[in-house]
Amino acid sequence: MSNTGMNMRGKITFYEEKNFQGRSYECMNDCSDMTSNLSRCQSCRVESGCFMVYDRSNYMGNQYFMKRGEYSDSMSMMGMRDCIKSCRQFRMKIYERENFGGQSHEMMEDCDNIMDRYRMNDCQSCNVMDGHWLMYEQAQYRGKMMYMRPGEYKSFRDMGMSNQKFMSMRRIMDSYY
Repeated sequence: MSNTGMNMRGKITFYEEKNFQGRSYECMNDCSDMTSNLSRCQSCRVESGCFMVYDRSNYMGNQYFMKRGEYSDSMSMMGMRDCIKSCRQFRMKIYERENFGGQSHEMMEDCDNIMDRYRMNDCQSCNVMDGHWLMYEQAQYRGKMMYMRPGEYKSFRDMGMSNQKFMSMRRIMDSYY
């Protein structure tokens, strides 16, 4: 069983000009090349989720972390020499069993309790596609935690976390610390 969480997708709207003027492009997925949608991007609104934006195509160049809010002059706010050319979201897929088995769910937002949200009583492997995450042994971000960076983690037990359950997950963002 799989759940991609369409209702959990982030949403960002890019504008060609400063102060949300000119043509706009609404994005709810990763975008490796904005120039196919807009000639340039100089302001944006993040309505939900978190994004990394880049001043070059294919997620290259200077990058900036954007959370919910309005960015009326993205170039001066971020110190970018050029406009935004690509973006991606925080993404992680969690699995009920080792080796990417059992139920799976793709996450783009924090989850304070996988049992309540997904009806999963355990998470034993994951694939962190984008962003950095903290996984906690108890719901509500409590107990022992483990730092996860992009990569495939097919067995937490093989990482020295035997008898360890992870019941909540949180993206690492500057607003927590």
